[in-house]
Amino acid sequence: MSAQPDHAPVTPYAPAPGAPAELLAQLRADRRAERWVPAFEREWAAALEVSRRTFSLAALYEVIQVWQARVASAPAVDAFLASGRDDSDFVDLEEIRSRCR
Repeated sequence: MSAQPDHAPVTPYAPAPGAPAELLAQLRADRRAERWVPAFEREWAAALEVSRRTFSLAALYEVIQVWQARVASAPAVDAFLASGRDDSDFVDLEEIRSRCR
């Protein structure tokens, strides 16, 4: 009988060391920079404070991962909006989250 686990442990997401700076440069170059840069900076500052209290980089990694996903999905969102499809039943999760804070 082996003492090794029968499953592979999940490797946590760890961005490249330069990922935050690269991401911020992408956000500044985007047409939504006026809204996105301040939002990213607020989330980054909050995650940095959490990291200082908890001695964990998880909150910082999460901010990077979420914003990378936003940047990656922006062209699809733009295409949807340009298509003229009805989005009147859209639920703005950010608005709901801000009301719950």
